[in-house]
Amino acid sequence: MELELRHLRTVRAIADTGSLTKAATALGLAQPALSAQLRRIEKALGGPLFDRDHTGARVTPLGELVLERARIVLPAVSELQEEAVRFANAMGSMERFRLGGTHGPLLGGLVDRLATAHPAAPVSTYTSWSVAEIASQLVDGRLDFALIGTCGESAPPDADRLEWQVVGVDPVFVMLPETHPLSGRGELELSELAEECWADVPGDGCFADCFVAACARAGFRPVSVYETDTSSVVHLVQVGRAVGLCRATFPPTPGVVTLPVAGAPLSWRHLLGWHPRSAAASAAAGAVSGHTRAAYAQAVERSESYTRWLATHPGFGAPV
Repeated sequence: MELELRHLRTVRAIADTGSLTKAATALGLAQPALSAQLRRIEKALGGPLFDRDHTGARVTPLGELVLERARIVLPAVSELQEEAVRFANAMGSMERFRLGGTHGPLLGGLVDRLATAHPAAPVSTYTSWSVAEIASQLVDGRLDFALIGTCGESAPPDADRLEWQVVGVDPVFVMLPETHPLSGRGELELSELAEECWADVPGDGCFADCFVAACARAGFRPVSVYETDTSSVVHLVQVGRAVGLCRATFPPTPGVVTLPVAGAPLSWRHLLGWHPRSAAASAAAGAVSGHTRAAYAQAVERSESYTRWLATHPGFGAPV
């Protein structure tokens, strides 16, 4: 029998769980089938890899040698597979732009600028609420660039494998209907909205927890929070069913007023990401970054309330 990668995964699973029964469950095999496979592996390698009794399975010196090699080989093969898929998916260089993003205000602006600057290059988009999903598409080479947001200073996904550049930092504003008694204010205390229902868009980051924590510091717990798509958030605000949470760059919307919260208890970082091992993306990153910053600057200019606010809060906006 020739040794295969699945055999090394079997040995590693038994060592990690310390039990053939637990390893069989983890591998989705019947325990007798795993025992028979282990016997064949041990025969091929010349001796027992585990001492087995009623207490479990303990690695022998030969097993330690095999495990040491397996812990090098398996990650290396996994990395090779990822890189091969990424290379295959990235063929064609920047003859096209495959963009991913969460449902933020900048993706449309970036598409417009890239389509104008590169009229012969197709531009495609993929959106998801999940920043982890967008990042995985970058890792696999199915996307060239991604526009995502992270709450406060929280780390972006796959930060050890992907390159992330900060495009801008926005405070989180509140959205009120124009008819709301507080809509004419220049700034609000979060506590003034303690009796309101809230609405925002979902995500897989820490924003929901950070919002509840900010409310707790302001002395209240939110009555209810509707997590829904952007259009529904806007509708709930317009009809007075809820107040909304939005990035300060949220575009002007009929019937809605966006206002800053005193002390800016919540913030949002806009990030542009790409894979540093993608030669095509790395070569184009400077130009794409420039287009993204321009799209962000345009989004800021569209909001009069945010432009006024930035004049006295230099720690926000585009990085200097």
